[in-house]
Amino acid sequence: MEVVIVPDAAAGGELIAEALATLVRRKPEALLGVATGSTPLPIYEALAAKVRAGEVDASRARICQLDEYVGLPAGHPESYRSVVLREVVEPLGLDESAFMGPDGTAEDVPAACEAYDAALRDAGGVDLQLLGIGTDGHIGFNEPCSSLASRTRIKTLTQQTREDNARFFASLDEVPHHVITQGIGTILEARHLVLLATGEGKADAVAQAVEGPVAALVPASALQLHPHATVVVDEAAASKLKLAEYFRATYAAKPEWQGL
Repeated sequence: MEVVIVPDAAAGGELIAEALATLVRRKPEALLGVATGSTPLPIYEALAAKVRAGEVDASRARICQLDEYVGLPAGHPESYRSVVLREVVEPLGLDESAFMGPDGTAEDVPAACEAYDAALRDAGGVDLQLLGIGTDGHIGFNEPCSSLASRTRIKTLTQQTREDNARFFASLDEVPHHVITQGIGTILEARHLVLLATGEGKADAVAQAVEGPVAALVPASALQLHPHATVVVDEAAASKLKLAEYFRATYAAKPEWQGL
């Protein structure tokens, strides 16, 4: 696992956006896994700016979803399909046909989960999966004590996660109790995992995920098992890392040709 400490969220967004641009330049039809929420917005804004400036042609790239609420209509403004189309697909100038996601409105949700896992495999697998981290250490919606071998499935949200997400809804009562999420085992199949965390509120979760034991209690700790995982954190989110100075030194000495 590589840990990169950046000054602020904007710097993290630019760094990851350039990694995405480099990937798309090398593999124009790359399948990019995206996350939702406020944390990854600087990534999408920086990547869209590169597209507008002609620095990268993303027209053949494909986008896939990490998770989705169960029961929200596809056109609901806070369904993750709507969010990804609004924040990623449209700003990159992509057609909706470039987008893949699980069906949160399906009558048979387990079958929809299996179908999405199969669709990712049939698409050749995810080239780079973006991740955030919850205050309780979750990735995607794999809440604490999720199996580290789990596949895409339905999950019940913890009260903490529902409260964290209530800011996107009119009230806590409107936040769904269930979601479809790529499982940890599914996530670990992506060729490159990139987790961005910003703010002091994520510091404890980052420290446990990066420096703690691999444990289902901290789902993000599973990134330690991946051969190409990158954790990008701002100074506030890095504040609880015991090895922060080592991480700074190793990144400063990293050969430029290695990229992110």
